[in-house]
Amino acid sequence: MVALNSLPDKEKQDAVLRALFDPRDGAGFSVMKTVLGSTDFQSASQDWFSYDDTPDDVDLTDFSIARDLAPTGELTYIRRARQAGGSFALQASMDYPPDWMLTTLADKGHQNVDPRYYDALARYYVRYLQEYQQQGVHIEYLSLFNEPGAYTKIPSSDLNVLIRDHVGPLFAAQHVNTGLIATEVATRNAAVEYYAPIVADPTTRRFVDVLGYHGYFGDGADVVAQLHRSVPGIPLWMTEICCMHAGDGDFYANQILDDLESGASAWIYWNMILDENGGPWLVSPVHEDLDPNGQPAIVHINRTTHEVVYTGLYYYLAHFSRFVRPGSVRLGTAVSSASSGVRAMAFRTGDGSIVTELVNSADAARTVQVRWRGGSVPVALGAKSITTLRWPAA
Repeated sequence: MVALNSLPDKEKQDAVLRALFDPRDGAGFSVMKTVLGSTDFQSASQDWFSYDDTPDDVDLTDFSIARDLAPTGELTYIRRARQAGGSFALQASMDYPPDWMLTTLADKGHQNVDPRYYDALARYYVRYLQEYQQQGVHIEYLSLFNEPGAYTKIPSSDLNVLIRDHVGPLFAAQHVNTGLIATEVATRNAAVEYYAPIVADPTTRRFVDVLGYHGYFGDGADVVAQLHRSVPGIPLWMTEICCMHAGDGDFYANQILDDLESGASAWIYWNMILDENGGPWLVSPVHEDLDPNGQPAIVHINRTTHEVVYTGLYYYLAHFSRFVRPGSVRLGTAVSSASSGVRAMAFRTGDGSIVTELVNSADAARTVQVRWRGGSVPVALGAKSITTLRWPAA
């Protein structure tokens, strides 16, 4: 919100929001990531905070989401995105619980959750969901931790206990209508090993709705496919990736295709709007948030000149989010060797139409033949381009 709010009038701000969220005239992004408390990309003028920083307040007497209601707060942004036409599911994630729930803060290698506070942490999650619901915002999915090991140092054996004996039962007792994402491991390659004790425990599996992972380093699609085969009943989501190849849409389009082909059913980029320096960012070395931390976003807004730049990534993502709507089912496709450099993926959408995404990663334009139901149509593809084809329902 800091970069967005730097635009001098609300009309210009709303134009950016419509470009991102309007499903007819914009990208229509359909699943969004929000955060519990502090994260690395927030105003540098504020200190690190959680929703309850009173030590040992296990009853959460001082719990407050007041900062999220500020002009640059999460709730403010979510509401404005909805007003711009956004119809999206929200996935919330947390880097750290309140510092007093950790075994230690000073030793960054051992910032695990103290088991004495497992019940308090479970109540913390539920309280967050309830407070947002009271503000008219429903969180569809809650991820317990963002990148365990990089931030909160909770091993999967401990996370299994937290879900099985504390968070899961409390969600059930409180009739929480929010899907539980076990966590979000930092890379695809770490997913199978980290999730092993969680998926092996039948009680824990009963509480888990999604397994999350991040796409850093760009490899490991085969590991995601292995995880998908081992837990076919649990959806897999790629919930964060950034920084690699800046705003290069072609790179990320191929990442999307890799993840979807491997069994993922949602894909989220981090971040959406940043300023000309890839910020602002909150600095808290003890929480692994360092300075500088500039990163490429989908949209950059220059806080001095007020120039708005939609990166190539924005347009590539928009092809998927605008046309491949929630509820779509991926279909089988085949690409001949003659179409080297071209990848294709087809979907049947909720209204019965067929959408095909064609990604040409070659440095030269080419024409391909697309065959469907006995027919064939030539399609011209620009160099380094994405093209969407749509057949209405028969």
